Amino acid sequence: MLFNSIEFGFFLPIIFMLYWFTNRDLKLQNSLLLLASYFFYGWWDWRFLSLIIASTLIDYSIGLGLRRFKSRRSKKMLLSTSIIVNIGLLGFFKYFNFFIDSFSGAFTFFGQSMDEFTLKIVLPVGISFYTFQTLSYTIDVYKSKLEPTKDFLSFAAFVAFFPQLVAGPIERASNLLPQMQKKRRLKPLNAAEGVRLILWGLFKKIVIADNLAPAVNDIFTNYNLYTSEVLVLGVVFFAFQIYCDFSGYSDIARGIAKLLGFELMVNFNFPYFSRSIGEFWRKWHISLSTWFRDYLYIPIGGSKVGKSKGIRNVFIIFLVSGFWHGANWTFIIWGGIHALLFVPSYISGNNRKYLNSITSNRLLLPKFGDFVRILCVFILVTFSWIFFRSESVSMAIEYIHGIFQFSISPGPYLNPYDNQLLVQELLLVSFLVIIEYLLITRTISLTPKLKSIDLVIDAVLVVMILLKTPVSNNLSFIYFQF
Repeated sequence: MLFNSIEFGFFLPIIFMLYWFTNRDLKLQNSLLLLASYFFYGWWDWRFLSLIIASTLIDYSIGLGLRRFKSRRSKKMLLSTSIIVNIGLLGFFKYFNFFIDSFSGAFTFFGQSMDEFTLKIVLPVGISFYTFQTLSYTIDVYKSKLEPTKDFLSFAAFVAFFPQLVAGPIERASNLLPQMQKKRRLKPLNAAEGVRLILWGLFKKIVIADNLAPAVNDIFTNYNLYTSEVLVLGVVFFAFQIYCDFSGYSDIARGIAKLLGFELMVNFNFPYFSRSIGEFWRKWHISLSTWFRDYLYIPIGGSKVGKSKGIRNVFIIFLVSGFWHGANWTFIIWGGIHALLFVPSYISGNNRKYLNSITSNRLLLPKFGDFVRILCVFILVTFSWIFFRSESVSMAIEYIHGIFQFSISPGPYLNPYDNQLLVQELLLVSFLVIIEYLLITRTISLTPKLKSIDLVIDAVLVVMILLKTPVSNNLSFIYFQF
């Protein structure tokens, strides 16, 4: 079920009313939340509910076992079981055909041939997200950072919590599980902030991402027909499409959670205003980058193992991050590009240089030097998006080659009608950038403490959503495929 669908427009108000009607009985409320979450996920394909249920049962039992057994060997065996089962299921559904195709390609490269064995495996929506979420629980229990719960209902609701089930943010058990185990009450101010987050997320998804999608799809599909400036425009549009699509989902998820009395972590913090690659990754998909930091980067030594091994660890974390996004060499190269961009600042020790806001000097506009850095980082990040968006490595290389042809003759996208659409899309992106900058400077806010300008912005967002909703507004969120 999509947040931007008519079905969800009926689903959420019904659940909201039933949920708060049962708020005097925590077990009944959590039971309703769990059933609603299973219904929400099963709307896509009920068969894959078995995977969520299996993961829930296994990690709940392992959590109890980690508390019961005292020997380190037994605990390691239990943790290994959790990792093997969860990563095994994720690997099978997400990467089986990738490895088969790569293995076959290696034989072909050396002049041999082999019959390919390929299964038509459907990737369960959200498996990458809820797998990491349950793994965080067993790992934290193993490290004695979290007490295992005996409340199966709360644990199951934590794993399947529908606002962030299929595209994050990837919540830690230490944050979300305790919220499941205590009574919630409806706070008008939190609910108001939730509604405003939902509105902001729908604006980013429907008005920006969905309206940029046709142009992006057309340019990337027919890249060999277009001129250099159109190809540049295509990847810039994709940069904003994927940001608004994914961060829009996270905003809606956080807003819905607030309506239900929960607090989810912020997953995006204005990443396109970053002044370094390090700052970008502290602000982009925060729940995933911090997950890899805590459960992979630090355990293998992090930056405390010397420069050479530290560089190795940087490459591991970025390559694995790329591979997490999908079974395609394009994602691995995308991760490798970011590793290469990050390493210089790591070597110089400046990877955590920019921790303050770009407006910490209390000026309305950023310093000129910061502006130049922001522009450079955006260009580098946008370049890497070419590999992320391309269907193959060869397509990405050809797309880049087309950009550097520096051809400026009119292309089919730049006819008089499309020029009008082009201007509209550029205005939408400009409007987004202005609003986000006003949010950074706190000129406006998404908190319930409304000022006149906030009400005006809200009204504008509502009007733009109504006017710019695509005729066939059934576009799923990009990160559903990951």
